[in-house]
Amino acid sequence: MTASSRDARLATWIAEEQALRSQLAAPGTLSLAEVAAMAPMDFFDGIGRGDLPSPPINAVLGFTPVHWANGLFVFQGAPDHSHYNPLGSVHGGYIATLLDSCMGCAVHTRLKPGQGYTTADLRVSYIRALRSEAGPVRAEGRIIHVGRSTALAEGRLYDVDERLYAVASTTCLILDMNTARQSDDARVR
Repeated sequence: MTASSRDARLATWIAEEQALRSQLAAPGTLSLAEVAAMAPMDFFDGIGRGDLPSPPINAVLGFTPVHWANGLFVFQGAPDHSHYNPLGSVHGGYIATLLDSCMGCAVHTRLKPGQGYTTADLRVSYIRALRSEAGPVRAEGRIIHVGRSTALAEGRLYDVDERLYAVASTTCLILDMNTARQSDDARVR
């Protein structure tokens, strides 16, 4: 990649993140009933437009959803020294969280209203140390398979130069959120 094409790509990444970040609402959450009633793409589009609250974890770790489609989800973040471990690089937990988030959201895009998911298994392979000098990174999750009770997804974390920092895979359990909501309602009584 030439220096000018890298600079152009970096400028595009930064502009995309700033445009989406400017639209996001304040951090917050919806009730399980509200989420269960929505089609997944309507849910993510609502967050992206600022009609629904932005997930609090995004603010804590400083990452932003930049692209989503059926079976695909991409977050962008710029790790800084607050994400460092004692050895002077970004903590593996930051990387694992971004990968878990993008893969889980990719699974969510393929669910039906009333369905939810939870991570049953997360496997992360770290390829190289990530430092703040890398600039923005993207965590991209893609669906491998969605069945009736489980879904599989893969993810990768890379920088603007396409340097790969980690790859991951997940198995998610698909849940009936209406049943979970009824159980929560029964416990409250």
